[in-house]
Amino acid sequence: MLPVSVSTLEPNADSKPLITAQTLLTRLSTSLRLALSHCRPWTDFFDRTAFAKPASFSDSTSRLRKNFSYFRANYLTILTAVLAFSLITHPFSLIILLSLIAAWLFLYALRPSELPLVIWGRTYSDIEKLAILVVLTVVVIFFTSVGSLLISGIMMGIAIVCAHGAFRMSEDLFLDEQEPFGLGLFSFVSAAASSAAANAAAPVIVSRV
Repeated sequence: MLPVSVSTLEPNADSKPLITAQTLLTRLSTSLRLALSHCRPWTDFFDRTAFAKPASFSDSTSRLRKNFSYFRANYLTILTAVLAFSLITHPFSLIILLSLIAAWLFLYALRPSELPLVIWGRTYSDIEKLAILVVLTVVVIFFTSVGSLLISGIMMGIAIVCAHGAFRMSEDLFLDEQEPFGLGLFSFVSAAASSAAANAAAPVIVSRV
């Protein structure tokens, strides 16, 4: 019997970002569809006949708790839409935030541990990369308009959610057993990172065999 060796072609450096971006977009699209599938009917959400002034503060808080349990996916969608609208209306802040997210993804979260980061002949360890990204995040959030824009967008979305939950009558809502609405729109990051790590480790395992 002749020895058989399995050879694998290592993807070049130029193709890795493209593969990672495709995986990330696929995960994002899947997470968006999953999040929207948990939404209650929007006709029930915007039913004008179901709105009335609460009788007291305890009545408004009771409505808010029940409405949040029933419409939590709708509320998260509205909060995301308000935040996205705030960012789209400020293109410069949006570009800065997207650049920061891309730095975290492609320099730390989605980067294989076997592939070191080399800049100007110097190799950076994972701890150094994490420290640089944390400092960069603090600078972007607290010393640019991105932080105030995110806070204002989140507060505006929370105000809309609280107003709807307090004025929307909850007597006609019947809670049923529903799958927990986990991380939703943000779960694609960890899933994409795991997929990228598995893809990066596969050629190494095959070459050893």
